[in-house]
Amino acid sequence: MTDITVTRNDDASRYEIHSDETLAGFAEFELRPGAIRFIHTEIDPAFQGQGLAGILAERALTDAAASRDAIMPLCPYIAKYLTTHEIPGAEIRWPKRPGAAPTEA
Repeated sequence: MTDITVTRNDDASRYEIHSDETLAGFAEFELRPGAIRFIHTEIDPAFQGQGLAGILAERALTDAAASRDAIMPLCPYIAKYLTTHEIPGAEIRWPKRPGAAPTEA
């Protein structure tokens, strides 16, 4: 049986997913006052196709939501995950797209 763990590595500014103690991937983030910006997610090719990206995203986003920081999904994978999955308690700050028209309040 494979042991999957996700940990937050603040020194490297990323959440890491390990499979049987081997680093299988990570989700990089940047901390800002009141917000955590997810900027890049990567799974090692040797571990692709095993659903690890989804596990990593779910656990990282759940942890980020528990911190009460707003989540800013700059990473395309994290943004896509958030459009199809609910993260209880998460405040999402969607980035503005370049060239997008301002919205009326």
